[in-house]
Amino acid sequence: MEEKGATAAAAASGEPAGGEAAAMKVVVAVDASEESLHALAWALDNVIVRRGGGVSLVVVHAQPGAYHFVYPVAAHGIAIAYAPAAAIESMRKAQEENSRKVVSRALDICKQREASANATGAVVEGDAKEAICQAVEDMNADLLVLGSRGLGKIKRAFLGSVSDYLVHHASCPVLVVKPSKAHDK
Repeated sequence: MEEKGATAAAAASGEPAGGEAAAMKVVVAVDASEESLHALAWALDNVIVRRGGGVSLVVVHAQPGAYHFVYPVAAHGIAIAYAPAAAIESMRKAQEENSRKVVSRALDICKQREASANATGAVVEGDAKEAICQAVEDMNADLLVLGSRGLGKIKRAFLGSVSDYLVHHASCPVLVVKPSKAHDK
């Protein structure tokens, strides 16, 4: 009977009955905003450090597809979408470079906080809402952390909210880190 109680207690704490800490996968979604980097720092300080060595961290950046920037053109009643291949290739290279910089900056923050041993970066392509949601599912994440830009209700209604979408559609718990008080001033 005592063994069954120990197993239940271990299950409730998220640890296997053998006493080893369960490996937890935390995905932090980042972009070039200070809010997303604040969320990363918060996750490092409050989840990774408190949990100890049993956490793997994946920093994910969603890069829009190159065709996201190709707009339809209407002429003489015919709608077409055209962009020269060289322009699309140039846009894709610029996006890839930007994505590398965003992920690199995030991994530098991990390094500064001495959490780089279990941190990796990933770039996913597509609409941020859907790409992050799919990445979380594919990675079997235990927790998704992301920042909030702190939009008001009206702006959020018109612009949409990545965090709102992910809270409702992600396959794992989602932690939205609000901007710091200093950011509001």
